[in-house]
Amino acid sequence: MTTLADDLARLAAIPTTDVLTVDLPLPGKEQGKVRDIWRVGDKRIIVTTDRQSAFDRVVGTIPYKGQVLTRLAQWWFERTADIVPNHVVDVPDPNVIIARDARVWPVEMVIRGYITGVTKTALWFNYDQGKRRLYGIDFPDGLRKNERLPEPVITPTSKAASGAHDEMMTREEILAADFVPADVYAQMEDATRRLFARGQALAAERGLILVDTKYEFGDIDGQLTLIDEIHTVDSSRFWMQDNYAARFAAGAEPETFDKEFLRRWYVDEAGYRGDGDPPPLPRALAERMSRLYIEAFERLTGEAFVPDSADPGERMVLNLRVAGVLG
Repeated sequence: MTTLADDLARLAAIPTTDVLTVDLPLPGKEQGKVRDIWRVGDKRIIVTTDRQSAFDRVVGTIPYKGQVLTRLAQWWFERTADIVPNHVVDVPDPNVIIARDARVWPVEMVIRGYITGVTKTALWFNYDQGKRRLYGIDFPDGLRKNERLPEPVITPTSKAASGAHDEMMTREEILAADFVPADVYAQMEDATRRLFARGQALAAERGLILVDTKYEFGDIDGQLTLIDEIHTVDSSRFWMQDNYAARFAAGAEPETFDKEFLRRWYVDEAGYRGDGDPPPLPRALAERMSRLYIEAFERLTGEAFVPDSADPGERMVLNLRVAGVLG
């Protein structure tokens, strides 16, 4: 099984000024596909890098991605705190969130308002192969790719370890495996539906469709808590609202503000769906994706994105010292 360390070693040989990884003067560094994490007491120092994942593999870096994701997640956390508490304590740096440590529930709560997607856990990928019962849900014949569903559906997956693939699961399988207590899972389902409704409403005000997304939850002091990220262009799919209907009627792909076009490039141009080493992410594609991420941030928040181009390692250390995390 290929590990995150294998991906990072391979990418380290490709010259870039993007943030591939960060080394803070703290012990116990942990790494996810996109984030570098340290535990300090009852807090987590979460650095969002510029790493780009696709098909559960790190395929390259995207300029300023970490700053966009951090600022966008902060924006959404602030606008959904009345629905469910989140883990954010402070955002002392464009790439850094200080969060409360949580017991993480090992399930990703994916919710979908449309049938689409090219990954192996996506609705359309499986539906197009003839499957009609997915995630314990029966789907009728005759659906078209990118069609709006009568109501959003929750399609959970396992939270895979680095290098492994997320797996499709049903509610019954999650409870049978004792991944999450039944009462907690019911709270997760309720919070997922309410967060998605809020996200769709706010996105619609900005001319965007929130198509699908994922949420991760943990337990802090016995309370269900939203962790990781929320409604970013890494965890969510956004389409342009004003031309969706016309493009759908014509059988054309929606105008997208997320990493789906990157997945499609890997599938259509590189013939890659997650098996073996992925081809390197072309720089032109990385820069195009950076522009899309920034445009999505500005559309959603109504704020201008002004990147901080200071040396990220030095800047983070300085800002964490000011925040009192580093001595």
